[in-house]
Amino acid sequence: MKHLLSIDDLSTDEILQLFETAADMHDVQTREVKKLPALRGRTVVNMFFEDSTRTRSSFEIAGKWLSADVINVSAKGSSTSKGESLRDTVLTVCAMGVDGLVIRHPASGAAVQVSQWVDAAVVNAGDGMHEHPTQALLDAYTLQRHLGSLEGRHVAIIGDLTHSRVFRSNVQCLTRLGARVTVVAPPTLMPSGIGAWSAAAGFETSYDIDTVLPEADAVMVLRVQRERMSGAFFPSAREYTVGYGLTRNRLALLKPDVPICHPGPMNRGLEIAADAADAAQSVVLEQVSGGLAIRMAVLYHLLAGDTRGGIA
Repeated sequence: MKHLLSIDDLSTDEILQLFETAADMHDVQTREVKKLPALRGRTVVNMFFEDSTRTRSSFEIAGKWLSADVINVSAKGSSTSKGESLRDTVLTVCAMGVDGLVIRHPASGAAVQVSQWVDAAVVNAGDGMHEHPTQALLDAYTLQRHLGSLEGRHVAIIGDLTHSRVFRSNVQCLTRLGARVTVVAPPTLMPSGIGAWSAAAGFETSYDIDTVLPEADAVMVLRVQRERMSGAFFPSAREYTVGYGLTRNRLALLKPDVPICHPGPMNRGLEIAADAADAAQSVVLEQVSGGLAIRMAVLYHLLAGDTRGGIA
């Protein structure tokens, strides 16, 4: 890998290799001393032009546990707040000898554009409503740890599909791994043209959450992204919850021990009830733990050079 901009950058074998490395990295979290020397002497800059807790923190910890020097840059604290262009900002940072850039930006395609400007390895940490590849990897990694092979497993993705980069990356990743994917949303939150896309990519669409849930082997609830909505996509929060929320009553529709995922942050009481978020089969915190392991694996494969010698 030169960059990680999209799930499409990875073959199925590369995804599985990242999962194997992540499993080793996961073990580091239980060590008393959580340090590996793999990226000693490397410098990674996290450039986040949108708010983030999980992704930014996990990339920062991942780099530090791999012994890289990690610097965080945010829009509010950078020269972009003074009117400097994204191109000038990233070129300035990379002129300091940076090895890797982790970038989150509100514009779709920003990470791809940055990769064309710089020699550093670029990781897409979320670009607009386009993609979020490391989130999809950690979701699939978490589900694989619970379900084993995802081949033939039925994963339901429910919620605000129109504004979700997580949904777009997950469809690519899960179908690549052989899962059967059904996406569920109200008509106003189904992306335009999804019929042709679903037919070409091999996933299913539905407007009926109560029909899909009993068949699912795993459920992924997406956040309602009200900050990206410029109009009324549903009449009220209450009506969305009644129609498409994973409520206490809908928990009873699931088969026993079906993993419940959410990329976070959660709007409790809107797309997911507290009963579901805190249920025994909820894997939300495991996603966070697995996300750190996946991001360590990504940085390792991008920046450690010859990786054949293992990670110890």
